Amino acid sequence: MNPNGTMNNGNKEPPMRAPGDPREKRSGTQPPRWNWLSMTTAGLVVLFLVVSIYSAISQTTAPGTQITLTRLAADVASSSIASISVSGDTVSAVYRDGSIKTTQKETGVSLSSTLSAYGITPAQLKAIDISVEQPSGWLIWFEDLSPVIGSLLFVLLLIWFMSRQMRGAGMQVFSFGQSKARITMPDDVKEKVTFKDVAGAKEAKQELSEVVDFLKNPKKFLDIGAQIPKGVLLMGAPGTGKTLLARAVAGEAGVAFFSISGSEFVEMFVGVGASRVRDLFKMAKQSPAAIIFVDEIDAVGRVRGGGVGGGNDEREQTLNQILVEMDGFEPNEKIVVMAATNRPDVLDPALLRPGRFDRRVTIDLPDRGDREEILKIHSRKKPFAEDVNLKVVAERTPGFSGADLYSLMNEGAILAARENRTKVSQYDLVRAIEKVMLGPERKSHILSKKEKEITAYHEAGHALVGSVLEHCDPVHKISIIARGRAGGYTLHLPLEERKLQSKKAFLDTIAMSLGGYVTEKALFGDVTTGPSNDLQVSTALARDMVTKYGMSDKLGAMAFEGSEARALFGQGLEEKEYSAKTGDEIDAEVSRIMAEAKKRAEEAVSTHRTLLDAIAKRLVEKETIERDEFEAILVAHGVQPKKSDTPIEGLV
Repeated sequence: MNPNGTMNNGNKEPPMRAPGDPREKRSGTQPPRWNWLSMTTAGLVVLFLVVSIYSAISQTTAPGTQITLTRLAADVASSSIASISVSGDTVSAVYRDGSIKTTQKETGVSLSSTLSAYGITPAQLKAIDISVEQPSGWLIWFEDLSPVIGSLLFVLLLIWFMSRQMRGAGMQVFSFGQSKARITMPDDVKEKVTFKDVAGAKEAKQELSEVVDFLKNPKKFLDIGAQIPKGVLLMGAPGTGKTLLARAVAGEAGVAFFSISGSEFVEMFVGVGASRVRDLFKMAKQSPAAIIFVDEIDAVGRVRGGGVGGGNDEREQTLNQILVEMDGFEPNEKIVVMAATNRPDVLDPALLRPGRFDRRVTIDLPDRGDREEILKIHSRKKPFAEDVNLKVVAERTPGFSGADLYSLMNEGAILAARENRTKVSQYDLVRAIEKVMLGPERKSHILSKKEKEITAYHEAGHALVGSVLEHCDPVHKISIIARGRAGGYTLHLPLEERKLQSKKAFLDTIAMSLGGYVTEKALFGDVTTGPSNDLQVSTALARDMVTKYGMSDKLGAMAFEGSEARALFGQGLEEKEYSAKTGDEIDAEVSRIMAEAKKRAEEAVSTHRTLLDAIAKRLVEKETIERDEFEAILVAHGVQPKKSDTPIEGLV
């Protein structure tokens, strides 16, 4: 975790476009286009329908039983037939018993001529009522032309589908260089965000309020000869609310908000990114006033000339176009470019010079009061039980960002809904804190009796060393229930907010991290894989003390490594600015710090062996020990728990 809260264990809906915006089709969801399979299927369906209709029309016959012409002639001769009707080539005979039988005559030959060929005399025909029904002209034409018309319609439909697809592909090519920015108009009440929706970040909001004032009343600044900075760079850790603050500036000023990610500029085709930059600024200049917001600008704004991709790669061309567009602003143009990044150290110096992103606003992680205000905002639509105390939740979440707090409140509501309760309780929020920190409980992860004992002593070692060393944070919870990838955890929380860490606190923290390791080795004579994360964290902290913070007595006040490392093809580049001899001395100092911390942890475990056994025994029985119960065990064994002048109330 962070320096303010340690733990040992074994990211926006994008704003939508305003209704009626002419550029809405550019970034909206494109309708699905027909592919060859769908076109072929549709064509076969149409052809099947045409054939079915034609067959139904051409093969329609009168109701009755089919007979031959020979049988019909015989029945006429025997006077069994009362009447005969002829429709085209179909002959229907109605017998004297009421039955109806049909047959087919030759095409183009009359019925009388056909029956005469079978020996029927004119006198026999006169005794039968014969009627002839001639089909209408349009039906004859339709029967003759339906195969041709159906085939023609099928071909025309297939051509239409193909041209539609080609037209869609062509339009996509023509719109390839257009901006994909999402636009939030000033009158969009649903997407509007103001400073009231952003808790904390008081200094950042004060800096940005000048931008709001300029967009509202530019004359006041221009009359006195002042010019508002063209670019505002928002810097801060992930989840601190950089994008939300940018939207709040647009909402407070009542101007259009053009939002785009830095990665949306870059494509595999050369010149597309620069074209999209030009189109974006052209769109913004058409508005009376606007804010252009580029999220994650480090995707295109990294230092140029790094030797990757040559001097004319697409990313550098896009960055060059951004620099040119920011220089092209007129003094009276009410356009402000805002950008956000959590890696300001990798940005090109040309972006940060005066006249471009010359105003840089740092957004820190919220303190205890800010966290409480953020929790209140995220709890507006959540029904709470009477025992909920957001102040307690804020005190128990040091180092949480605004996004972490949102996730915490959401997880608390999910836990309550999972148990079919209509209100969120304090217990739900406390469980949600641990879920956000470590992940969900793995209740199916069942330990054997031996593994459970080892885990209990491991976590008891952490808690014991952290309790007897002066500069460690107090223990608030110990658990051997697996969460996420941790088989158990010991939760340490500071008594008060602090921004600076001392050397003594670092040394005690390293010793506390090694408490589980030395306990396993001392009691069981062996070491498991449980302390692997503890060793990684403590070793990294010891190296930072030597190379970054100048906390080594031997090497003195020197920094041998920067805060960030460059990367090439996903691999770290070691740009060591010291000799191999100095590197050996750094390794020796890290080893010395780790050895001394291990020795202090071993002394604490051996001195308070009975306390260690008591903590481990209680963990085996209950699996979880809260702060009050743990402090009672400490007092019973002569160890005074850490207290502050302003104790944290309500933490269990």
